[in-house]
Amino acid sequence: MQRLETQKDLEQAVARLVAVEPRFAAVVDRYTLPPLRHADPGLESLLRIVTDQLISLKAGGAIWSRLATKFGRFTPAGVLAASHDDLRGLGLSGAKARTFRAAALAFSQGRFEGCEALDEAEVQRRLMVIPGVGPWTASIYLLMSLRSGDAWPAADLALQVAAHDLMGLAERPTTRRMIDLGEAWRPYRSTAALLLWRHYRGIRGMP
Repeated sequence: MQRLETQKDLEQAVARLVAVEPRFAAVVDRYTLPPLRHADPGLESLLRIVTDQLISLKAGGAIWSRLATKFGRFTPAGVLAASHDDLRGLGLSGAKARTFRAAALAFSQGRFEGCEALDEAEVQRRLMVIPGVGPWTASIYLLMSLRSGDAWPAADLALQVAAHDLMGLAERPTTRRMIDLGEAWRPYRSTAALLLWRHYRGIRGMP
């Protein structure tokens, strides 16, 4: 797995992307380099991503705060000790509560030990065996927690909005169209995602 771990890695990847797609240079010129979005690998990081699925950052933060108070360290045994109703009572939907327990079981069985040595496709396959973990969640985990250099969350709405604006597309690209766009940016799609998120925050006036 090619990694995106350091500022130097990011700078080199940006230079290679700009050579393929010069419009990325405008993002760096206007907003500077994006931050590396890193999180420690493991169950806790995956559960945070699941919590934030399909809800606002504010709502996700509030639910996560209650979960963190309940669990402290998110160990597989601790999560499995909580019932479905316990998890629902902390603000998770029924589907997310089931995903929490399924993910905890997968980590307790050691299914993700040594993932850093595997390629992105294999890690994504293992993640998506967990009920409720789809391509978006798996790609975000690869990008943030395993620091993959070529993760591509094509279904991400913010990336689609940013690509629509930056690339001058006639309409907001679908997930299929984003997958096609990303093919030209291999093996630096994680950096493309970081740049597009940077652009999205800029056009939305977000800090």
